[in-house]
Amino acid sequence: TDMSAARETVMKRLEELSIKYKVTEHEAVFTIGQMEKLGIGQSGHVAKNLFLRDAKGKRHFLITLCGDKQVDLKTLGSKLGVVRLSFASEERLERMLKLKKGSVTPLGVINDEANVVEIVLDMDLEREDHIGVHPNENTATVWLSYLDLCRYIESCGHSFTSMEI
Repeated sequence: TDMSAARETVMKRLEELSIKYKVTEHEAVFTIGQMEKLGIGQSGHVAKNLFLRDAKGKRHFLITLCGDKQVDLKTLGSKLGVVRLSFASEERLERMLKLKKGSVTPLGVINDEANVVEIVLDMDLEREDHIGVHPNENTATVWLSYLDLCRYIESCGHSFTSMEI
């Protein structure tokens, strides 16, 4: 099958950076639960990704964390120094990261040319050599190391914050 343009952009960047990765193809998935049912998590640590905004809609965050964690948005908000964190709309996700619901991924920063989305990584991911994230679409999972994920993010002109989540 022809690779979608969205995915191709990601794969090209991984190649340019000589990042070692593996890809698992699967049916479209929208939750970590669905990924587990398909046995996708056996190849490594599937990350959970949240696209959040502050109360005024001025700051936007892409949070990548360990898949088994539940997040308290209040606590996270105070750590990030923002008033009332909530999930950003699909419209904002589409506009800022050119991603659809279910495809949220830190690899999407490549589409944020205006550099408006703040990237936050869960400190506990630092130990992981095989982190599973979508290549801008939810019909595949790319496995790469934490350090390579950081290199990818930085190659897109983004900085990121690593914190305890």
